[in-house]
Amino acid sequence: MVVPARDEAEKISATLDALLQADYPGVRILVVDDRSTDGTGAIVDAYVAEYAEKKPGKLEALHITELPEGWLGKTFALMVATDNSESDYLLFTDADVLFSPSVLRRALVYAQDSDADHLVVVPTMQVESRGEGIVLGFLQIFGLWASRPWKIEDPKAKRDIVGVGAFNLVRRDALSEIGGWLPQRLAVLEDITLGRRMKAAGMRQRIAFAPGLVLVHWAKGAGGLLSGMTKNLYSAFNFQPLLLLLAWSWIGVFCLLPLVGLAWWPTVLPSLVVLCCIGASYRVMGAESQIDARYAWLYPLGALAMMFALLRSMVVVLVRRGVEWRGTFYPLRDLRRHNSPFVWERAARKLREEEANARRLAKKLAKNRKKNF
Repeated sequence: MVVPARDEAEKISATLDALLQADYPGVRILVVDDRSTDGTGAIVDAYVAEYAEKKPGKLEALHITELPEGWLGKTFALMVATDNSESDYLLFTDADVLFSPSVLRRALVYAQDSDADHLVVVPTMQVESRGEGIVLGFLQIFGLWASRPWKIEDPKAKRDIVGVGAFNLVRRDALSEIGGWLPQRLAVLEDITLGRRMKAAGMRQRIAFAPGLVLVHWAKGAGGLLSGMTKNLYSAFNFQPLLLLLAWSWIGVFCLLPLVGLAWWPTVLPSLVVLCCIGASYRVMGAESQIDARYAWLYPLGALAMMFALLRSMVVVLVRRGVEWRGTFYPLRDLRRHNSPFVWERAARKLREEEANARRLAKKLAKNRKKNF
């Protein structure tokens, strides 16, 4: 289990307490302190010292003091941890996630039974205010449009991918086959990018819902959520203004325009159908996410908040000409070059062609050898 942490002194103790209760006996927890300026490093070291005698080798720490040029802080931390481990499976998570004792064991059983190269367990978002419920409730519906969970396992559904920073379980051989973390060293959404690369390379991708077994409190209040999305949303559209504006328009047309349609008799029925579908989506997803389905009544506020967050993310990044995150600035020109899925898809296609050529050559050589003997 790889836990990158930067300035997480407030939450890292609860996360480690939960991880150390895992009922999977072979787990090794590797915490990467990524240039923290608060007490994160000291807290982690205290835990390592405490468990050195109780459970030798179960908890270890790495400390990064400098970030090499051309790397995002978190991605570099993940790469360092990967290079300092030898396990067949790697679980990448965050320093503010709470695990139930059984979830790791259950996930590994499912990953092996389903022959998964990449397994994501969707976390349960902890909602502590009405504003959080409004934003997160709509975000999960918006996510259904971006990626259909029921198509994740389909290798032909290339656009339907999954990646969640709270629980990305990968098979080491699969990660090595796609080039490790180097190809996405400047990917802002490293979790989704990993999912895109896995799917593009033809890896077996799986998704699991486990209500209440993986808990995350993303940010405090609606304002905290919208602020946290500033670095994420524009990067999700590969830093392309046109793609973001298309998504912004889609929300307005399909989520807000039906409300206007209720005022005109010829469009009342189709508008009601759309609104019922939105309500049904809240109900279905709420059963898995544990976000109250009654937030569907306030979904227009969630839609407006998402439209605001999209525009804010784009404007802030364009004005700054880059992304500033956790005290480090990343220029936009570099981010655009490393956040395009076309690059990974080309690389994956080239790798598949090379493997196919190698198989054909091996088959031809075997046939010639058989003929000679």
